[in-house]
Parts: sequence; C-alpha cells; structure tokens
Amino acid sequence: MFERNCIAELEKWLVKPNSKPLILRGSRQVGKTTLVENFSQRFDNYLYLNFEKNPSAAALFEKEQEIEDLVAEIFLFCNKENKQGKTLLFIDEIQNSKTAITKLRYFYEAKIRDLHVIAAGSLLETTLSKDVSFPVGRVEYLALRPCVFNEFLRAIGETQLEKALLARRIPEAMHEKTMNLFNTFTLIGGMPEVLANYAEHKDFVGLNTIYESLLTSYRDDVEKYARNETMSQTIRYILQSGWKFAAERITLGGFGGSSYKAREMGEAFRTLEKTFVLELCHPTTDFLVPVTKDLKRSPKLLWLDCGLVNYAAQVQKEVFGAADILHAWRGKIAEQIVAQELLALDNRVSNQRNFWVREKSNSNAEVDFVLQQENRVIPIEVKSGHNAKLTSLHLFMDEVPHDIAVRVWSQAFSVDEVTTQKGKTFTLINLPFYYVGRLNEILREY
Repeated sequence: MFERNCIAELEKWLVKPNSKPLILRGSRQVGKTTLVENFSQRFDNYLYLNFEKNPSAAALFEKEQEIEDLVAEIFLFCNKENKQGKTLLFIDEIQNSKTAITKLRYFYEAKIRDLHVIAAGSLLETTLSKDVSFPVGRVEYLALRPCVFNEFLRAIGETQLEKALLARRIPEAMHEKTMNLFNTFTLIGGMPEVLANYAEHKDFVGLNTIYESLLTSYRDDVEKYARNETMSQTIRYILQSGWKFAAERITLGGFGGSSYKAREMGEAFRTLEKTFVLELCHPTTDFLVPVTKDLKRSPKLLWLDCGLVNYAAQVQKEVFGAADILHAWRGKIAEQIVAQELLALDNRVSNQRNFWVREKSNSNAEVDFVLQQENRVIPIEVKSGHNAKLTSLHLFMDEVPHDIAVRVWSQAFSVDEVTTQKGKTFTLINLPFYYVGRLNEILREY
C-alpha cells in the first residue's frame, strides 16, 4: 500500500513535547487503520485493539486502575513483549466503549514516557454528540480524507511526476500527460482501496465492485446513527438518490423530489455530515475575513469522493469520454473534484469549503469557491473561456481590497492581468486542475 500524505502530520505529532492522544476522524474506508499500521513501523512496540472485531478488548478499560497497570494488561492481551523504546497504542472502533473514550484523558495526564496513543472509529462522529464524558482539552484531532492527486500519482508509480508536481515544476511538454492522469483520477476518485486496485490492475470496470461495497457499508450504518425510523428512511433516501445532486445548490424541503420536510431532511443531512460522507457547503456574502456562512441561503451539496459520485450517479461513461472534464456532466464533476482538493489543503477536522453569492433583484452572482488565505478572501472559479466572461469573478474583485483571483481550468499554468468594467485591474492565476493541491504555496507568491 502506498504511503499517505497524512503520515507527515503524524510525524509532527510524534515529536511534539507532551503530545496528547490523537483521534483520527474521517469517513468509513478512507484508510485510517492502514495509515496507523504504516506509521507503527516507526515504533518499537505496537499495540492494536479493535473494539468491533474483538469486543472483549473493551473490557480492559472497565476496571478502575492506574494507567501503567492498564498498559501492562494491554501488552498481555495482545501477547506482546514490552520492549524498550517507543510504544504506539492504537484503539480502533473506540466508539464501542464510552469508558475508553473517557479514559483517553488519563493517558495524557499520566505522561508515560514513550507511550503514544491514537484512537479512531468509523462511527465515532455520531458518538461525540451523545452523552459521553469526552476528554476536552486532553486530546487532539486529525482529519483523514480520500486521497488527493499527488497520492494517486504515488500509487500508480509516477514518482518523478509527483516530485515535479510537488515542486510546481511540471514542464509544458508534460501538461497533456498530467491532465490525462488527472482526468483518470477524477473518474476513479480517491478512496484508498480503489486507488490500490487500479494501480495493480488498471481495470476501470473492476472498480465497480468496490464502489458498490463502499456504498453498501454506508447504507448499512444507517441504523447505527439514526435515532428513529423516520431519520433512517430519510438518510437512506439521501444515500440512494442524493449523489446526482453533487456540486449543486439544494433545497432541503422536498429534496430530490421527495416528500420529506425541511426539518427532517436537515437533521438527516447534519447526521451524515458528522460521518464525513458529505458536506452542506453554505454560501457567504463576505468580502473580508473572517468568512462567515449564511445559513439562511441554500447550500451546495458536496460528497466525500468523486469516484463514488460518478458510480452512484451513473455518469462514469460521460466523465470517461470527456475531452475536458469541465464539459462533463455540466461541469459538476469538475467542481466536485476541485472541492475535494481544496478540503485537503488543511487537515483540521473543522475545515470546510465556502462559496460566494450575491442575490439581488436582477443582479445575481456566484463564485464557485472562496478561500480565506491570511487576511485575504480569494475567489476561485472552475471555468474555461475568455477572461471577460468571468462576470461573477469581476463583480467580486470590484469589492475586495486585494487584486488576486484564481481560475481553475484544463490548460497550462498562466497569469493574466485583467481589468473589470469598473476599471479595477487584478491578477488572474490560471491554475491547471493538477495544481489545486498546491494552491496555498502558489498564493504565498502573490
């Protein structure tokens, strides 16, 4: 299995003085367990507990005892010798024991030398909202999301191209090849099992079995986090029919032609947001930092992975056959993949996407995304075409106190000086899709 970018974040956590227990958060099957197993190679001792596969492991935490004694029992339970050096304890599916969640704080307070603790759980997000005495201030969090484009290159063995991508030095002669690979990535998505299978077999059709298995696992989880039958039915409806509304603004009441009310649908969407399967991306009307959501306006629906979207919405053939992904499925899949790359710019659990709107009589405008970068709100449009046709972008730039905007497209990197109808000149960075993951570094240069 290829190494994930998030390994670098784990290494930073490892060398922190007095590091707190780390809780990995993310949707089912994004590779949390595999990530920790790869990371465990940096330790002398690795203790793995899975409360779902082995419920008796949770019983270790029920007894009142000192943390040192608990650790000794865990070594015995795992049939591992306690070797001198660093120890990593990984508690998987920790949501199955409220006591274990509560006791995470004691691992931090005990400050046992060279002991590091990571916890994860596919349904942990729903547990956090229930009546659990959670160790606030005694743990830290890290979000793990589907793979991004440079991880895709790593998975398929394009190591030199990945290095050039990370250095932002892809020559123009390699642009077409890189865009073709990005289009493939957009088609199959970033779920780790999908990438690993494609890297080995290069078979698009064979991936459908994996997509179906992933979707089934999400649907099977409904009973575990729905509080009543109505919510179960509403969540099932979203997971069955909602994929075709990817990157679209939606209305909660009667969503997708259903008979569900806004309150019922809103509760179901919020529950799915906690599982990281989707995000209701709310617009902002702000031009200045901090960017705040306008919850009264209709949100945009963004799913966790474009490969799952293509499969579930049955648009794989359209995306596969497109010469330019901007022209596939009315541009929706292009916006979805850009949204994924933007979200992965920051590993904070709280990181979310925003877009900008102006809704006035006879004067509506919308910019696909805005990114708060230091003291600037940077507009990002996912569009091809002449600069003068970026009408909403021009309106936005007339109002902000800076002169930087971004357009994501399928052509090579370039920079234009553009003048609005009101006479303001701004710098438009024309960013090929494959450089979205490097956007923070690029913006620091302007």
